[in-house]
Amino acid sequence: MADFPRITVVTPSFNQAAYLERTICSVLDQGYPNLEYIIVDGGSTDGSVDIIRRYADRLSWWVSEPDRGQTDALNKGLRRATGEWVAWQNSDDIYYPGAFHDLSAAAAKHPWAGLVIGDMMLIDEHDHPLRDIRYVKPSYRALLAEGMLLANQAAFWRRSLQEKTGLLDERYHCSFDYEWFLRLAQHAEGIHVDCIWGALRLHGETKTSLMEHLFQEENQMILAGREIPSWQKKVYKLRRLALMLGQGQVAYVLRGLSRHARGQGGAMY
Repeated sequence: MADFPRITVVTPSFNQAAYLERTICSVLDQGYPNLEYIIVDGGSTDGSVDIIRRYADRLSWWVSEPDRGQTDALNKGLRRATGEWVAWQNSDDIYYPGAFHDLSAAAAKHPWAGLVIGDMMLIDEHDHPLRDIRYVKPSYRALLAEGMLLANQAAFWRRSLQEKTGLLDERYHCSFDYEWFLRLAQHAEGIHVDCIWGALRLHGETKTSLMEHLFQEENQMILAGREIPSWQKKVYKLRRLALMLGQGQVAYVLRGLSRHARGQGGAMY
């Protein structure tokens, strides 16, 4: 096991039976030999608990009980984490094969890194790819300037860093991940691995589609007192462009610029 640092994955779950089994299998089917998998269910009534029970003998710990929401559920799991590296995967999202082994290799190659991220795919309800989302090396100032330039679906951090920064802030119900990764990036150097590790599922019941106004309100709270001047935001956007081109992502950048020109929203690349 010396070559395979322990990885803890936490999945918060609530009434996502339509997708939950695919999430669970995407974790367990990694074939990673030093895995701790924790599922925290908020008292689902849609058959999710039956699905979890089918895999109980392969889980390190699970529970189904009422909670105060996703952030509370995640903190329950994070408190129990014993892995050297930690992550969470939502109950409607998935990992792609090889992600954990890639993380292990990256951690060995960059022992100073506290935060390691990969790239992400957007998928539909049937797991069909919609488009990829590419990232670059994360930094605290870049996250302040441009927002959520990474995704929990493809991110891992050292548990020692978590112990230093504390758990998720339960004041936030939508942008808690942004606030969390800002704290991590403020206290540790991050690296980016140019490989798609996870997927975010787009469907009608996601928080993003149902609570956009609350995301905006919480982002304003998180950034209060540490806003970045507009000229610096442009500098960081150029930085990201240069790093992506350095990774050979010419087609991706051009595709993003085309989407922006057509008024389809989102980042330019």
